[in-house]
Amino acid sequence: MVDHYLDRFRGVFEEELLNEIKEQGVIKSFEPNDVIMEIGSLIRSMPLLLYGVVKIIREDEDGDELLLYYLEQGESCAMTLNSCMRKAQSEIRAIAETKVEILFLPLVKMEEWSGKYKSWRDFVFDSYHQRFSELLETIDHIAFLNMEERILNLLKKKSEVRNILEISQTHQEIANDLNTSRVVVSRLLKKLELDGLIELHRNRIQIL
Repeated sequence: MVDHYLDRFRGVFEEELLNEIKEQGVIKSFEPNDVIMEIGSLIRSMPLLLYGVVKIIREDEDGDELLLYYLEQGESCAMTLNSCMRKAQSEIRAIAETKVEILFLPLVKMEEWSGKYKSWRDFVFDSYHQRFSELLETIDHIAFLNMEERILNLLKKKSEVRNILEISQTHQEIANDLNTSRVVVSRLLKKLELDGLIELHRNRIQIL
């Protein structure tokens, strides 16, 4: 199974590194809405997403959540990498958006591979850059877009990462992702439907 998932990395990672990843990694499976990593948990391994979509969430002191970004196949979480390097507790919550397969790699190998393999260093730096860009995009949305635009952008992003046009999502779940109220989300979803951008069904939203 690992060989199948790691085929996408051939030509990206050296063959020797791929062999080490296969030897050292442990695959775990998760169902939609499973919590993969909790805020405050001790990080014992680095995750490499082999299949599926994971959403990364921050939480404030009052327990309100905000969706930061999505991880897709072949990616890792820069915030988790940062906690790995500092041997610190997790500052994010990772939740399976779809069925997920993750390869967990020992922390001790991160520093070793960074010195041994250029492709691994490039992968880590690229992960930092991509996640930083997505965090800036999230900040821009909060600062410059109204809630209606943020809801539509969220639906489009969910559609993109899942490769579907019909999203199974409650109004409360959307409100949680955007740190707003269900009443506000319901009102604006109805407006988006009247504008001909979406079609609402029971716990489902179709993007038109």
